Amino acid sequence: MCNKINSQKDLLNMYENVKGLMDVRNFVDKDEKRFISVCAGPGCAALGANSIVENLRKEIKEHGLEGKVETDITGCFGFCAKGPVIKIYPDNVFYMQVKPEDAKRIVEDHLIGGRLVNDLLYTKEDGTLIKEQNEIPFYKKQLRIALNKVGLINPEIFAETIATRGYQALAKSLFELTPEQVIDEVSKSGLRGRGGAGFPTGKKWSFARASKNDKKYIICNADEGDPGAFMDRSILEGDPHSVLEAMAIAGYAIGADEGEIYIRAEYPLAVSRLQIALKQAYEFGVLGDNIMGTDFSFHINIKYGAGAFVCGEETALIHSIEGKRGEPTLKPPFPAVSGLFGKPTNVNNVETWANIPTIILDGGDNFAKVGTEKSKGTKVFALAGKVNNVGLVEIPMGTTLREIIYDIGGGIKNGKKFKAVQTGGPSGGCLTEKDLDTPIDYDNLVAKGSMMGSGGMIVLDEDDCMVDIAKFYLEFTVEESCGKCTPCRVGNKRMLEILEKITNGDGTLEDLETLKRLATVIKDCSLCALGQSAPNPVLSTMLGFPEEYKAHVVDKECPAKVCKGLLKYHIVENNCLGCGNCARHCPVGAITKSDKPSKNEHLMAYQINPDICIKCGTCMENCPAKPKAIER
Repeated sequence: MCNKINSQKDLLNMYENVKGLMDVRNFVDKDEKRFISVCAGPGCAALGANSIVENLRKEIKEHGLEGKVETDITGCFGFCAKGPVIKIYPDNVFYMQVKPEDAKRIVEDHLIGGRLVNDLLYTKEDGTLIKEQNEIPFYKKQLRIALNKVGLINPEIFAETIATRGYQALAKSLFELTPEQVIDEVSKSGLRGRGGAGFPTGKKWSFARASKNDKKYIICNADEGDPGAFMDRSILEGDPHSVLEAMAIAGYAIGADEGEIYIRAEYPLAVSRLQIALKQAYEFGVLGDNIMGTDFSFHINIKYGAGAFVCGEETALIHSIEGKRGEPTLKPPFPAVSGLFGKPTNVNNVETWANIPTIILDGGDNFAKVGTEKSKGTKVFALAGKVNNVGLVEIPMGTTLREIIYDIGGGIKNGKKFKAVQTGGPSGGCLTEKDLDTPIDYDNLVAKGSMMGSGGMIVLDEDDCMVDIAKFYLEFTVEESCGKCTPCRVGNKRMLEILEKITNGDGTLEDLETLKRLATVIKDCSLCALGQSAPNPVLSTMLGFPEEYKAHVVDKECPAKVCKGLLKYHIVENNCLGCGNCARHCPVGAITKSDKPSKNEHLMAYQINPDICIKCGTCMENCPAKPKAIER
C-alpha cells in the first residue's frame, strides 16, 4: 500500500491492490488458501478467543501449513450464546463453543483430514448438523448493513477496511457529490436516528447545513449506557473506520471541519480500536488537512465520558465535552443552531453513523427498499435475558417480536413460558404476549407503550416479577438522574418509594392511582428525555399486568415469588428428611427442630421462624429432599 492517499485515484488503486485480501472470505479460492476468522468480541475474548488464535497458529506452523492457512481476529459475530465462534473460509464452515484445546482437532481433522468436527457444529433439535452460518436459525432472518463488516474484517488492519470499500463513500462525496446531494441521499434513504428518538437523519443534517457560522461540529454519541445494551460498542470494536468515515462525510455535508467522539472510558476495547483507527486514518490521509488532495479538512478527537447515563442526551453530552456538568438544557435552541461551544452541531449515535457509508455508496433509494414505510433499513438489537440465543442481532425493520424471540432467539430458556419483552432500556416499556406479532418499527413500539431506544431487548419469563422489573429500571433512572429538574429528581424518587412499599407488602390500591398520576406529571414536565420517559417501564407494566400489581397490594403476594417482602418459607414435614442441613446453613439461626416427625420416622422435622427468617433462600438451596421439603 502507498503511504498516503492524495486523490480518489490513489484510493481506488489501493483498493485494487488489497481487495484480494477478501477473496477467500468472499468464497473465491483462487490460490487454494484458507482463512480462519476468530470472533474476538468481549464475550468470546473472555472465553479464550485469543488463546484459540495462538493455538491455531501454533498447530498451523507445526503441520507445515504456513502460507496456506491464515488465522486472525474479527469483531463480534453476534452469536454470544454459542461463543467462542470461528468461521473457516472458503469452506463456509461455522464452528461454535470452540475451546483453545480444539485447535489441534480443527487443524488435523478439518484442514488436513477434510473431516468436519461435528461436535463443534450447530445442532438442530432433530439432530441435524448445520455447517454454514447463514443456515443457522439465529442468522437466517438477519440482514447486516450497520454490521456488514463486523465479524468479517480485522478492525486493526487498515488494508482490510480498504479492501471492503472503506472510505470510498467519502471519496464519492468529495469528488462526485455536492454537500446538498449528500444530504439528499441520506434523506432519500429514510434513515432515522438509531439512538432512540428516531428523528430523520437527513432532516437533522439539513438543519445544521442551513445554520450560518464560521465553525461547526460533528459529534458521535458513543455513550451507550442502557442496561444490557452493547450494539454501539460492538460496531466500534469491529468496524471503527465506518464511523470515522461517516463523520467526515457529515462534516463535508454540513460544513464542519471538526468532530468529537464521546465514548465511555469503561469500554477499553472500543477505545483501543478507535485510537488505532484514528492513527491509521491520519497516517493514510483520509482524515486531517486537505483530505485526498481536496480543500476539505476534517479532524476528530476522542472525549472520554465517566459513565453518566444522562450524558446520552445530546445537550448534556455537549456540556460534558465542554468540561461542564453533564446536564441537559431546554430546547430550542437545538444543537443544529447552537451546540458545542455555541456553534452549530450535528449529533448522531454510532449505529446511525455506521449506516452512512452504505447509503452513500449504494444510494439512498436502495437503502429505503428495506424496512417499513416509516422506518427504513435495519435495526441492531442486543438480545438478552431469558432467551436461548442471546447476542447481537440486526434485522430489517418490520420483523416481528415473535420472529426475533423465537426464530432468531431460539425461544425461552428451560422451556419456560414467555411473559414479556422489555425494549428501549430504562426509557422503554414491557410488551406482552399479545404484542408478539407486532412488526418492529419506531411508531409501532411507541403505540404499544414502549420505544425502540438504542436497541436493548430483554426477554422475561414466568419467573420474573413485573413490579420488580419496573422497580429495577426506576432504581437505575433515579440513580442516573442529573437532578436538575424537580419532576425527574423528586418525582421519580417518590415513584420508586411507592414501588418499594408495594414490593415490601405495604402497598394499597390508592398507591396505584398515585403512581399513575405521578407518572403523567413526570412525563409532561421533565426537562429531558431521561425524565420524560422514566415512567414508561412502570406505566407499561401496570397496563400489561394489572393483576400482578393487584396481587401485590390486595393479596399481599408476589405471583412470581421474587419480592422478598412478600415471601414466606415453610417446611413441609412430610417431605422433610430431618437431616438438619437447612438449619446448619441458615445464616441467622431461624430454623430449629419441631415437635413433629419427619419423613424419616426416627428424626424430627424442622421448622422456620418467620420473625427471624431473612428470606435469603439458603435453606431451599441446601435441602437434599426430593421433592424439596422447603416451599417458598
